[in-house]
Amino acid sequence: MKLFTPRMLSIVAVLCLSMLYFFPLWEVTLIAPQYPDGVSMYIWIHQITGDTPGTLQNVNILNHYVGMKAIEPDSIPELTYFPYVVAFLMVSGLLAAWVNRFEVYLTFLLVFGILAVLGIYDFYLWEYDYGHDLSPTAPIKVPGMSYQPPLLGEKYLLNFLAKSYPGLGGWAMGLGLALSSLATFQARRVKK
Repeated sequence: MKLFTPRMLSIVAVLCLSMLYFFPLWEVTLIAPQYPDGVSMYIWIHQITGDTPGTLQNVNILNHYVGMKAIEPDSIPELTYFPYVVAFLMVSGLLAAWVNRFEVYLTFLLVFGILAVLGIYDFYLWEYDYGHDLSPTAPIKVPGMSYQPPLLGEKYLLNFLAKSYPGLGGWAMGLGLALSSLATFQARRVKK
């Protein structure tokens, strides 16, 4: 059996998606003179954690000074249903491998791609809301300043350097999307 058959590629794509249950999807790190080693938040598909047990509390204290809302994982609905979305994608990928037809691989790829884009857009909206919907009674006010971290990359927010990059789970998901694209391409070649 060939290693790079559409069926095998789809199964490996599903294995990549399973990594989202074990590793963070995204990482946001804040570096400042008072935090030279940085304060890192890890955004998973079902929780938000940090590099120490008090990270989220520290981030919320810092956010309070500029008027940002507290980050409360229990009030973020995506953390409740994202595990089910990933499970649905995994089942879809296994179904594509089982049926082993171009049309099913293509459907899996399109659904995977659309959900990935929607997830990134949702994360952008979440960051936008937290960075722009500021309390008018904040202790620190800078006219015209918003505190939205970058979606991807690095940006200075006052004296903090905010770094936002995919976590290991996010990279694995990207690899899964690439492999599902390759599976679809291979299945198309076999169909011709």
